[in-house]
Amino acid sequence: MNNFNLHTPTRILFGKGAIADLREQIPADARVLITYGGGSVKKNGVLDQVYDALTGMEVHEFSGIEPNPTYETLMKAVDQVRQQKIDFLLAVGGGSVLDGTKFIAAAARYPENVDPWQILENSGSEIHSAIALGSVLTLPATGSESNQGAVISRRTTGDKQAFKSPYVQPRFAVLDPVYTYTLPPRQVANGVVDAFVHTVEQYLTWPVNAKIQDRFAEGILQTLVEEGPRALDEPENYDVRANLMWGATMALNGLIGAGVPQDWATHMLGHELTAMHGLDHAQTLAVVLPSLLNEKRDSKHAKLLQYAERVWNIREGSDEQRIDAAIAATRDFFERMGVPTRMRDYDLDGSSIPALLAKLEEHGMTGLGEHGDITLDVSRRIYEAAR
Repeated sequence: MNNFNLHTPTRILFGKGAIADLREQIPADARVLITYGGGSVKKNGVLDQVYDALTGMEVHEFSGIEPNPTYETLMKAVDQVRQQKIDFLLAVGGGSVLDGTKFIAAAARYPENVDPWQILENSGSEIHSAIALGSVLTLPATGSESNQGAVISRRTTGDKQAFKSPYVQPRFAVLDPVYTYTLPPRQVANGVVDAFVHTVEQYLTWPVNAKIQDRFAEGILQTLVEEGPRALDEPENYDVRANLMWGATMALNGLIGAGVPQDWATHMLGHELTAMHGLDHAQTLAVVLPSLLNEKRDSKHAKLLQYAERVWNIREGSDEQRIDAAIAATRDFFERMGVPTRMRDYDLDGSSIPALLAKLEEHGMTGLGEHGDITLDVSRRIYEAAR
């Protein structure tokens, strides 16, 4: 096991009615800005519950944060934060709202004569302060409610980039599985795929004898495989939703990635597909991952065999046959969740691959993966195999 420094300070308020404890998590004299996306939090009553919990406090709101939140929209919120002297942000929604709120928190404290897009260009390294934030989660997927990372898009340049900073770690997260009952099947499926790939990116590398992290990761993957399809069939099964919600949080709160090598190439290749073609984040992951695993089967050989046995119960056949079966099982799971795994399923013929590679090069993504050996040529092969 490699050395690690793990700090996971987000307080988790989990379970039915957990919003009752929201008020005591925020300073009584705070000027709060509630951030959210579309109208779903109004329709399902979550926003009303938030306002009820914050009765008597100074509360403002900013709506319209998109899936794959954009710099252009978020800068409007930054202006509002500065004008209204907001000192606490409350994200109500899923990972996109959380990611956008993290950017708002950092950008509002950035020097006003500097373009906050530099936050993304410098991967968050130049963030020295941020407005405090918390969240009420309505869509389990990204794990953004309890980590330091965010991904932001910019419409004018077609870029999608990530940043990370301890200053934007949420102070708390309210996780009530009941809030997920009314999610559309597409969002449920995307959330399961996203959490699954987050786990895989920290697990399918090479062995470092990190038994605890491996077993945690395998448990998350098995739970997602068991409960993902059930969530589509039984949308108001509390136990199913609770396990998925907690699984998505645990997949990216730092625990399973502590002391182990990590990959993240699937995400980097997927971000370019989203930025260029507008695919859902999870859709791009489902497209890229099977091809990437096949391309890197030699360097991931030992962990792929472990994955085959422990997650998919594949024990028969040669090493190569078991690896083939594990990759096929992964693809089949995504398809069963209703998330197609080929570019052609999204009316993409592969003609944009040169442009995708050019964007990877522009963003410095020329040595990806746990070994830094996924060059542009390897990325090309992965994209081509995913057509």
